[in-house]
Amino acid sequence: MIELKSVSKTFDDKEVLKSISTSFLPGQTNLVIGQSGSGKTVLMKCIIGLMTPEKGEINYDGRNLLNMNRQETKMLRREIGMLFQNSALFDSLTVLENVMFPLNMFSNMRYKERAERALSCLDRVNLHDIGHLSPAEISGGMKKRVAIARAITLKPKYLFCDEPNSGLDPKTSIVIDQLIKEITQEYNITTIINTHDMNSVMENGDNIVFIHEGKLEWNGSKDKIITSSNKKLNDFIFASNLFKKVKNIEIGLMEDEG
Repeated sequence: MIELKSVSKTFDDKEVLKSISTSFLPGQTNLVIGQSGSGKTVLMKCIIGLMTPEKGEINYDGRNLLNMNRQETKMLRREIGMLFQNSALFDSLTVLENVMFPLNMFSNMRYKERAERALSCLDRVNLHDIGHLSPAEISGGMKKRVAIARAITLKPKYLFCDEPNSGLDPKTSIVIDQLIKEITQEYNITTIINTHDMNSVMENGDNIVFIHEGKLEWNGSKDKIITSSNKKLNDFIFASNLFKKVKNIEIGLMEDEG
């Protein structure tokens, strides 16, 4: 579990994060949503240690990141997997070498063991016999799956995903969403996802954190978001006519049942 307590961050006298407190549980897909400039990206960077908040606590299973020394922080990073928005694969390496990269940096395994672990991770994301290819030779969706395989090679306790569906078609986005959800549940990982994809929110939002102007405006599940009375959340979620229709239908069904 990752727990935030009164996390605040300021830039040039502007408070970008305003005393945010929430929890992200293992085995759940925890989604952070909000408009551009809302503070959600800053929040993610604070949680993974790329930025340091002026106030608050960021606890990884009871260990406060902000109180860790250099060695403790290094050990924590071995427990973290990252899925970057653009996949961030190394063009100069093969697919297999990309997946092996964290193992080369952080493990004491022999080469054969590292290769076997990397191949098993590729197999887990349904990529077979492509280890010899370069990233330039595979599709965007396959690159995302390779990036997921790389993120889980060290068997992380925590997984961070930055816009995992960016640049993907709707069908491939569903595949990536489902894969992240399956891996999260299978390995009981604490997964936190920054996303603009409302389909992901509606389908996979076990726990949704809505940030508005640096404040935690709403926190709940996908089952509760449709019927929320929070105007700021509704303005964000139901900006399109499609989601407005979904909300009206949902409310109508609830009234009929009543």
